Amino acid sequence: MRQLLLLTLLAPAALAESPWPQFRGPGGTGISPATGLPTKFDDTTNVVWKTAIHDKGWSSPVILGKNVWLTTAKDDGTAQYAVALDRDSGKVVHDVKVFDTPKPPYFFLKDYNSHASPTPAVEEGRVYLHFGSAGTACLDPESGKVLWENRELPCNHWRAPGSSPVLWKDLLIVAFDGYDKQYVAALYKDTGKVAWRTDRTINYRTDNGDLKKAYSTCLVIDVGTGPQVVSSAAAGTEAYDAKTGKAIWKVEYPGMNGATPPQFAHGMLYLTSGHTSTLYAVDPRGSGDVTKTHVKWTIKSAPSRAAPIVLGDLLLMVNDNGFATGHDALSGKELWRRRLVGKMWYSSPVAAGGHLYICDREGKCHC
Repeated sequence: MRQLLLLTLLAPAALAESPWPQFRGPGGTGISPATGLPTKFDDTTNVVWKTAIHDKGWSSPVILGKNVWLTTAKDDGTAQYAVALDRDSGKVVHDVKVFDTPKPPYFFLKDYNSHASPTPAVEEGRVYLHFGSAGTACLDPESGKVLWENRELPCNHWRAPGSSPVLWKDLLIVAFDGYDKQYVAALYKDTGKVAWRTDRTINYRTDNGDLKKAYSTCLVIDVGTGPQVVSSAAAGTEAYDAKTGKAIWKVEYPGMNGATPPQFAHGMLYLTSGHTSTLYAVDPRGSGDVTKTHVKWTIKSAPSRAAPIVLGDLLLMVNDNGFATGHDALSGKELWRRRLVGKMWYSSPVAAGGHLYICDREGKCHC
């Protein structure tokens, strides 16, 4: 409900003129063109509406037309739902049970995730929902009818899924980085059938599946040699040909539980390493293992979960301990630092109207 409350404050102004179609908005950048947003709010101040959502889901809301879409699930993982709310009033428009899962996968440490954490992806006439190995589905946004489903992609997430789907041309692309299997797959968005599936080639340097898990969302870029799917995992990031899934390059580094989506600007990728909290600036114009050749610079004390934002020549980050920093996006040089008051900073920030909005794990939003 807290993530929905934040939406009620930001969405009407932020998305009246442009959609918010996936995790972290257009292109996954976390940047909104909105202006005039409130900088002070609480449970009653500057609230347009708030609507309680049943069960438990950590997915972010997305916007399609007049509706806000998000997902939720039974806490035990036995059912997954898609919920649509009217953007202006908060009224529930659709509440669709997408999947029954009588034998849900094992889920360890429920305080850190949910069975409905991946954020939907939307486009005109389609809502795409992903619940990890529990299944992926496509809904008609007008009727709420399930148009197709795919439940054929196995993965023992162990601590539940977190990677959100992204759209590219006729494909829906998502990462599966679990305890037992680690791969990236593309589904045909019209049918849900698998277009390609590519296993990771990262050397995890361990047999412990808990150290191979990751939750990052893919990014599609083009550096003049064709479209690449860039996907961060535990212990590294890989790029694949978006059309075929063929591996192009990889960079390896210490880390696990990689959760932040790659960011691309100034001809560089900005990648974070999960629990080792390092940001890597990487030139994506390479092939094979480019660990020793294409890493341009690094930043320590980066966030392990919250995604960075590249705003012009400024690289913005809020790390797990609540230190907000601004860096030169070309060199990584730190320009300023500020300590925020709060606990456990895991959510990805949004930049809008000259402000940076970010929430801590207690549900408090800071601007």
